Amino acid sequence: MGMTMTEKILAAHAGLPSVKPGQLIKAKVDIVLGNDITAPVAIKEFNKIGVATVFHKDKIALVPDHFTPNKDIKSAEQALTMRQFAKTHQISHYYEIGRMGVEHVILPEQGVVGPGDVIIGADSHTCTYGALGAFSTGVGSTDMAAAMAIGETWFKVPETIRFELTGELQPLVSGKDVILYIIGMIGVDGALYQSMEYGGPGLANLTIDDRLVMSNMAIEAGAKNGIFEVDDVTIQYVEGRTERPYTVVGPDKDANYCKTIHIDLSTITLQVAFPHLPENTRSIEDVGIVPIDQVVIGSCTNGRISDFAASAEILKGRKVNPNVRVIMMPGSQAVYLEAMQKGYLEIFINAGAIVSTPTCGPCLGGHMGILAKGERALATTNRNFVGRMGHPESEVYLCSPVVAAASAILGRIAGPKEVI
Repeated sequence: MGMTMTEKILAAHAGLPSVKPGQLIKAKVDIVLGNDITAPVAIKEFNKIGVATVFHKDKIALVPDHFTPNKDIKSAEQALTMRQFAKTHQISHYYEIGRMGVEHVILPEQGVVGPGDVIIGADSHTCTYGALGAFSTGVGSTDMAAAMAIGETWFKVPETIRFELTGELQPLVSGKDVILYIIGMIGVDGALYQSMEYGGPGLANLTIDDRLVMSNMAIEAGAKNGIFEVDDVTIQYVEGRTERPYTVVGPDKDANYCKTIHIDLSTITLQVAFPHLPENTRSIEDVGIVPIDQVVIGSCTNGRISDFAASAEILKGRKVNPNVRVIMMPGSQAVYLEAMQKGYLEIFINAGAIVSTPTCGPCLGGHMGILAKGERALATTNRNFVGRMGHPESEVYLCSPVVAAASAILGRIAGPKEVI
């Protein structure tokens, strides 16, 4: 019996000819990632181990992005812990103010991750890098500490659900709509500790940014990881960008899947996830009248230049509703710079939005966009749990950038066809 993409990558990194679902293995890792919430805990545990230094200074990435620019003394101390550790151990991939961005935007953009890699990160959305044909998944801070010391960690090999994609996306529909549609179909536990593997002829019609969003939100379906077959779109993205040699891994024709789900991309419409779970999805036509107080466009899910381009197309020459606050969060300094060069920032400011420095702040209710009691936000982020962006009696709705931009203008959740 053949193997799935995840099984083949894990087998190779475990030095085994094959693996099967449920098997416990120890595997080498290519990248270990931490942020300003999780890395300080890992660093504390690392220091208890007693090793002289990290296993490889080029295979660790530290990105203070959740509470930076530092919102208070405690967050400043968290960042200081990371900064000192990075300096002591000469960590190559340390990204702070001036170089920083949201970790899951920075690592693909800077070529730190690539096809065939095994990547672990003390952040649940580490599964983002499956878009490039890598196995990537979130771990706890203790596992991160051990991996920084020895370059290995343990896994239970997951089962794999195959998503066979056909068709083309309708105009204005994006990868965010596809993954919300899928989560709405299978539920937030529909892929519990399983790999979500994407392939089929429809794959060619998804951009890298579409794939990054879909892999990022695999965890919202309970998955261990999301992973895309490598094709010309992938290679075009990683060539000249990914700094290490990479290995293209594809599934065997006789791979064993626990389930195969067929998705016709042409049937998917613009989606909105209602509180308080990402599975509470509705087509934009079925939303009804839902007034909003705040719109957030950005995050590790939709903070790339294509997201800002789509938002600018809607907001150009229009004004944000006076009852709505709009926060634009570029995912990295590179995105910020390109958005400035292309005139997007001027469009946003003239429309009445503000542009934030790259940060995770509003997404997790950390800073720079906290919701008060009774307030309602529409966001291009990935989670809408109770209290996710502030007060436990606030509400978060999830959508794509074009829906967010159109809704900002009208002051209620709406599709772009209502304003263009």
